[in-house]
Amino acid sequence: MSQRADAKNIEQANSKEIKEIEPKEIMGFLKSKMSARFKMWLNICASCGLCADTCHYYLSSGKDPQMIPAHKVRFLKEILKKKGKVDRDFLQKVYHTVYHECNMCRRCTMYCPFGIDIALMISLLRSLLLSQGIAPEGLLTTVKNYNEFGNQMAISKEDWVDTVEWCEEETADELVGLKIPIDKKGAKILYTVNAREPKFYPQDIMEVAKIFHVAGEDYTLPSKDGWDGTNLAMFCGDTKTARLMVENTFKRAEELEVQQVAVTECGHAYRALRFEAPAWLGYTPKQEVVHSVELFHDYIRDGRIKLKDKIKEPTTVQDPCNVVRNGGLAEKNRRLAEFLSEDFRPMKYQGNYNYCCGGGGGALPMGGEMKKYRLASGKIKAEQIRETGAKIVFVPCHNCIDQIRDLSKEYDLGIKAIHFKEAITEHMEIPEEMIPKEDED
Repeated sequence: MSQRADAKNIEQANSKEIKEIEPKEIMGFLKSKMSARFKMWLNICASCGLCADTCHYYLSSGKDPQMIPAHKVRFLKEILKKKGKVDRDFLQKVYHTVYHECNMCRRCTMYCPFGIDIALMISLLRSLLLSQGIAPEGLLTTVKNYNEFGNQMAISKEDWVDTVEWCEEETADELVGLKIPIDKKGAKILYTVNAREPKFYPQDIMEVAKIFHVAGEDYTLPSKDGWDGTNLAMFCGDTKTARLMVENTFKRAEELEVQQVAVTECGHAYRALRFEAPAWLGYTPKQEVVHSVELFHDYIRDGRIKLKDKIKEPTTVQDPCNVVRNGGLAEKNRRLAEFLSEDFRPMKYQGNYNYCCGGGGGALPMGGEMKKYRLASGKIKAEQIRETGAKIVFVPCHNCIDQIRDLSKEYDLGIKAIHFKEAITEHMEIPEEMIPKEDED
């Protein structure tokens, strides 16, 4: 399918009536968003090409010049030069580039001598497209669900609570005294999940409940909106819905008087709640936001979780862009992997310098439309993993883990991708008092 057909199909799927392009509206939108730094970035780019080899799309395409990060934001300069007088075909070309050729991973920015934030300019273009009624159907569906149900998977409050209670029942037989508290006022931590967990992966909830129980953590889950930490609205530039999602979580945090908001193994949820929320909300929430990687690392480091053994097979670790490069957790992510491994093998480029896997920036939720592009761009990550010789890959992010599992099939890697909590629950010591006693009869 051509790039024009791709975008046109998405556009028609999302709008019964094609919106007219109004130059004044486009320029008005950009005027409200184009701060001094955007103008500076557009003017100071020297077209030096240093960003080229930083991009997994560029490398996986055989070094196609069209994939150079600095080239991808050419549309912004063109729109300004034309004073917004562009047609629908032009916007469809923009759509193809900003959604199919960029994950907004920010690796290019790390190598740019001027620190130009290409991802932020791509994000601005996505927002502009949304203002013209153009966005991926998969992302618009999640936005609709966020506004109607308070979570991306359209789960009702009753189903959410029932699922949590079922997880507690299923897990309580394994550890004496295990509870999964809901709406516990005054708990230290409000724990948020990815809505795909109650929908498809309830074992994630069970595993973290075991870890919290053994670590003696004081936590709670909320029953009302705010339990889903994901924020896919930010990937199509819908800041109104993005604000709603973080607002829901911090409202629950205030109501339950917690000190911290903890995030499951999800990259963009962590970024949204910890780094983007203050800008969207207009204030800085008083609760500290922590990622599961931080919690798990500290539990093992501090002896709250003791390991009975380690993984014997060779392992490596994925550095999710929004956990590591954009989240600051490179060191703890690697150390946690080392804690759990007898034979840890880091990728050639690691930590802040690791390549994007190709599944972020909304690529996974975009569904079938994006699949061929994300699998092709993921070739670089597949090669990285293969070079380590690892059999197990730790992946502390939902979008990354699904992408890497797809890459393993696509490129015949023969690896197993797992979350940290799966490994921890399998290898941690269970205190004697928590081990269920066998029936005497």
